[in-house]
Amino acid sequence: MKLKSIASKVFAAQIKQRIQKWSAKPFETQENVFLSLIAKAKKTQFGKDHNFSTIKTHADFIKHVPIRDYEALKPYVEEAVKGKKDILWPNKPIFFAKTSGTTSGAKYIPITKESMPTHTKAARNAILMYVAETGNTRFINGKMIFLQGSPVLAESNGIKIGRLSGIVAHYVPKYLQKNRLPSWETNCIEDWETKVEAIIEETKDEDMTIISGIPSWVQMYFERLQNKTNKNIGDLFKNFNLFIYGGVNFEPYRAKFDKLIGRKVDSIELYPASEGFFAFQDKQNEKGMLLLLNSGIFYEFVEAAKFYDENSKRLLLSEVKKGINYVMIISSNAGLWAYNLGDTIQFTSTNPFRVVVSGRIKHFISAFGEHVIGKEVEQAMKEALEQLQFSINEFTVAPQITPKDNQLPYHEWLIEFDEVPKDVLKLEAVLDVLLQTQNSYYKDLIQGKILQPLKITALPRDSFNKYMKSKGKLGGQNKISRLSNDRKIAVDLIEINL
Repeated sequence: MKLKSIASKVFAAQIKQRIQKWSAKPFETQENVFLSLIAKAKKTQFGKDHNFSTIKTHADFIKHVPIRDYEALKPYVEEAVKGKKDILWPNKPIFFAKTSGTTSGAKYIPITKESMPTHTKAARNAILMYVAETGNTRFINGKMIFLQGSPVLAESNGIKIGRLSGIVAHYVPKYLQKNRLPSWETNCIEDWETKVEAIIEETKDEDMTIISGIPSWVQMYFERLQNKTNKNIGDLFKNFNLFIYGGVNFEPYRAKFDKLIGRKVDSIELYPASEGFFAFQDKQNEKGMLLLLNSGIFYEFVEAAKFYDENSKRLLLSEVKKGINYVMIISSNAGLWAYNLGDTIQFTSTNPFRVVVSGRIKHFISAFGEHVIGKEVEQAMKEALEQLQFSINEFTVAPQITPKDNQLPYHEWLIEFDEVPKDVLKLEAVLDVLLQTQNSYYKDLIQGKILQPLKITALPRDSFNKYMKSKGKLGGQNKISRLSNDRKIAVDLIEINL
């Protein structure tokens, strides 16, 4: 066994012990994080405006700090962008992670000296927890690829600005630099399709052991690599044995990945965002990701079904239950306070606390009161894939409120198949039953003849890539909305193929 493999096992055991220590005391850990955040920020502009000096308890925090989304926090962020100190967190941010906002244009999420290490440590610890559990270190000495955005950063008022994945590229540990692909020059290519081709040239003859990225973009890389070499990915990269992903649910892609690779490989799910690194998969055979309670982030939760109620309750970790859809609210050492990420999560375990991302609070279909969420359509698709043995490249769901010929409205599933099934009507029926099983409101609307069963629109190959390219969001950390409460995405997808 090589020295690096031996060292990784020793380090993995140490990290596992540290994580077990704080995860065994979740409420105490979160209380300490909360008090530390308040104490450190009480002299900031935000802290003064919100009476941080008087906040001693969660009840005090609720009284003085309302839940905010980016738009409501924007006046403070704009002051920080100007280079002013001590606005949301002591001193100035060291980076702004620039993201695409749907309602407020570009968003500038602050990253501070204190918050930056939590992003890199979490990614590292996810791999080390995998090593501690499985003993697998075969990937340690091979090449690793991380499909990410350009590391080229802009600068304004002494603060660097870029995509989170590009910022993180500057923090790859020295001991991984020799193993890491693609090259810096290739990573700096802005055009995604050109970048993928360059990555293929750099990796096709290498001993790739870890591949990481958003599933939809890794799938594109795999498909083009297969076309270039006429080999399964598993044959091309014989020692490839670990896939690391985040951003979207992997299950709709799993069958296609198994086919492209030609065998199964282990995977680790991550839950990173510009606002923080919240969770990672700590067990191969446990559902959900371990919520990171000791990373400078204080969590609150609001039941999604009650989120827009005037007096919706902000819950602590000690008050949550498994299987309920919650909006996750964070306060952090990046200077975000009672911040609504827009994500909804469900707890799969409360000892320790593990979560799955169930969707976005703004991404749902409830044109008729059904409130179908992302997790439900993805679970229906996963089970249908297993039952009927087919694979897909991508899909999204939208309501069709005014169909032709006075038909009842329905949910339209726009699916880009790997190969269109011979019996699409059967697939429609199976998907509809599976969705009814998960969502009683949808079931009532179908049985009450308010909605007709869902319909599938099969899209040609590359439709979603064309759509994303038309929006300037091809590649990187961009991803398609799994479902919408309107038909904007559906109309664009259909028109692209006319």
